[in-house]
Amino acid sequence: MIENKLFCKIKTIFCDIDGTLIKHHGSLSKQLTHKPEILEGVIEKFDEWDRKCYNIILTTGRKESLRRITENQLAELGLVYDQLIMGIGGGPRILINDIKPSGLKTAFSVNLERNKGIRDVQL
Repeated sequence: MIENKLFCKIKTIFCDIDGTLIKHHGSLSKQLTHKPEILEGVIEKFDEWDRKCYNIILTTGRKESLRRITENQLAELGLVYDQLIMGIGGGPRILINDIKPSGLKTAFSVNLERNKGIRDVQL
């Protein structure tokens, strides 16, 4: 798929993990001790985004010291992504980007209900 990215107009998706991709259990300790449960539509969306050459960047409030555990959980679920950004905290997240000279807006936000999955997300 890497070769195809050279010929695609690539979108970048920043996607939270807990409560968005895998079921949120209410606390970090529970997230780490429960077997991760993938939410509805996640595998299908990731496959679709990969076919469309999108860059998938996962974000999480989990601390950097939990990187290995987090990467193992994601691998166990079969999730393929481009980057993992850790330690961003649990507060509001704001994306700031420029508008192209053509007027094309380049920043968007999708807010989802916790643990409902990403099946219906349209980009």
